[in-house]
Parts: sequence; structure tokens; C-alpha cells
Amino acid sequence: MDNQKSFLGTGWSFPPTFSKNPCVVQMVSDEEDIAESLKILLSTRHGERVMQPEYGCNLDVLLFEPINTSLLTFVKDLIEKAILYHEPRIDLRNINIVTEQVSEGLLLIELEYVIRQTNSRYNLVYPFYLKESEQQHQ
Repeated sequence: MDNQKSFLGTGWSFPPTFSKNPCVVQMVSDEEDIAESLKILLSTRHGERVMQPEYGCNLDVLLFEPINTSLLTFVKDLIEKAILYHEPRIDLRNINIVTEQVSEGLLLIELEYVIRQTNSRYNLVYPFYLKESEQQHQ
């Protein structure tokens, strides 16, 4: 990676990957860093980070709940609050939860956001799995 600093931020890639010679952590910057930060935020439980107990979204506690309008509204609220408090580089414009594959155990969480520094629009689709893949056990 070059020595130039990114004004949008630089962080470890997720999941972390390392090279052998020399031992270096792969880094990401700018828009990619923000997207990976959002994925980490959505997949983290409250209390999972020792020094930041309120960081995260706690989506996994909803795994066995029936999918209805009330639950989808609650999920949107959890995501909005998590992004508001923990990702200051973006303005969240819209959250859409696609339930077409819910019978297969998958919700697609679509986030539309604007990066504040560049006023650029982006979207992210986060797959939220409601049950284990049956292919793993075959």
C-alpha cells in the first residue's frame, strides 16, 4: 500500500488477510473501507467489542422471530440507530429489506447512503441468513 493517507479512512480488510513476506495486513481505503465498516457493524452483537459495548446491531437475536411488518420495521430501526451512532462518514438515505427468499432463510438488507465528504451515492446489499445452509451438512 502506498504511503498516501486517505481522507475517508483506511482500515483492515474484512475478514483480515495477511501476506507472508513481509508479514503485512491487507488494508482497504475510501469507499471500500466504509462498505466493510458497514458489514462489520451489521454483523456485530452488542457487547462483542470489549471497549465499545454498544457497538453493533444485534440482528442475530431476531433469528427465530416470525417475519412480519412489525419485525421488519424493528430491524430497520436497529440498523438506522447503529449507523447513526457508529458510522459518521455517511448519511443513510434508505433501508429496504427484501423478503423474497425468506423461505430459503435469507433476508437481503439494502442500504442506500451518501458519503458526506464526497457527496457520492452508494448502496450495499447485506445478506442476513435466518438459518444455516443445509449444504454444509451434506
